[in-house]
Amino acid sequence: MRIHFIQHVSFETPGYLLNWAENHQYQVTFSNIFESPSFAQTNHFDVLVIMGGPMGVYEEQKYPWLKEEKHFIKKTIADNKKVLGICLGAQLVAEALGAKVYTHNQKEIGWWPVQKINHPETQSLTNHLPDKFVTFHWHGDTFDLPPGSKQLFTSQACAQQGFIQGRNTAAIQFHLEATDILIHQMIEHEREELGDAPYIQTEQKINEETNSRVRFQESYMTGFINNFLAY
Repeated sequence: MRIHFIQHVSFETPGYLLNWAENHQYQVTFSNIFESPSFAQTNHFDVLVIMGGPMGVYEEQKYPWLKEEKHFIKKTIADNKKVLGICLGAQLVAEALGAKVYTHNQKEIGWWPVQKINHPETQSLTNHLPDKFVTFHWHGDTFDLPPGSKQLFTSQACAQQGFIQGRNTAAIQFHLEATDILIHQMIEHEREELGDAPYIQTEQKINEETNSRVRFQESYMTGFINNFLAY
């Protein structure tokens, strides 16, 4: 299996997904946008995973490479590859599928609960997850559910937390791939976002909860990505 990652900034790595890929002896390649905004040929990989980042999908003037990345994502979907978007990646996938992406009225940062939405046809994708579970979030944007997609998750702060379209395209708004190192890197580079708001935890609270919660993300992420590849 050949996994290709799009990484937008140096500090939002694939996290635990790199351990997962290594455990399976999968081949891993990268488009590191922060070094060079260039993209692979779709016949060079089997699975595309699009990571997060602090930019918005609507900021093409500020980040000109977004236009090329959006074209690349659409082509990858059209070529029937497996595509998984995470956080910013989820928003990019949503837009590629025809949904609107926009600034939400709440930022959601820290360890917050997510509710699973059960559909008979998606049980095999999410059957390893509790009906309600706590995971790591860092986002201020949201998206509408793309036409023809099945919603997978929701939360009190943000209605759209993930979806599947067909059998090959999926998105999750939260960070199942989070490790303690990844979370510490995000705090270090984006600490100014930790303001006083209903769904923003303090740095101290995030660190306290990371110590007890991060270990659960490995099984959540492993189950989801394995189920998605077999879906």
